[in-house]
Amino acid sequence: MRDATGRLTVLISGRGSNLRAFLQAQQSGELDGEINAVISNRPQAPGLEIAREAGIATEVLDHTLFETREAFDEQLAQIVHNYSPDVVVLAGFMRILTPAFVAAFRGRLINIHPSLLPKYRGLNTHQRAIDAGEREAGATVHFVTADLDCGPGILQARVPVVAGDSAESLAARVLPVEHQLYPRAANLVLTGRAVLGHDSARLDDRVLPPGGEQWQPA
Repeated sequence: MRDATGRLTVLISGRGSNLRAFLQAQQSGELDGEINAVISNRPQAPGLEIAREAGIATEVLDHTLFETREAFDEQLAQIVHNYSPDVVVLAGFMRILTPAFVAAFRGRLINIHPSLLPKYRGLNTHQRAIDAGEREAGATVHFVTADLDCGPGILQARVPVVAGDSAESLAARVLPVEHQLYPRAANLVLTGRAVLGHDSARLDDRVLPPGGEQWQPA
């Protein structure tokens, strides 16, 4: 387990709501690390201004200027490596990453997905949960692997689906839980408590189930 303060590099594409949650966790002392850079593939991403106001280094790598996904990811990997992150946080980063990029940061690359993985990988998760008659939805923080939304879970939180829920109302209740869940899960990786094994995640030397450790939001 590491004692030194860890470094988080955050990748964004949009408004930066999860980034703001990480900053709040850092400022309150709940995060055993510091965000050392925020990188966006979209020059106008509002989250960049959040980072700048917090005095955090920012980088923009516009994916539209690259002919291939591989060329973009190769340059992105070089930029990320420059910051020597202990953990790379995908915070609304709307790009499917190539296997080469994922391999370069294996065990340090994490994402959050708005479902109880391994259920409802991909898009439209809330509507799919409602249509299936699920009584619970939620969010899962997981290690990123080459297969989309298939990496082993680290931490998972459940949110009830209530009568009359729409995808929008359910998403509105899940989002605040995401903001609590994501920094906590990142902290487990930062401190060395959560690690990625061959085909599963481990927490304090315990093999975790596919969805990760269950966590109850306040």
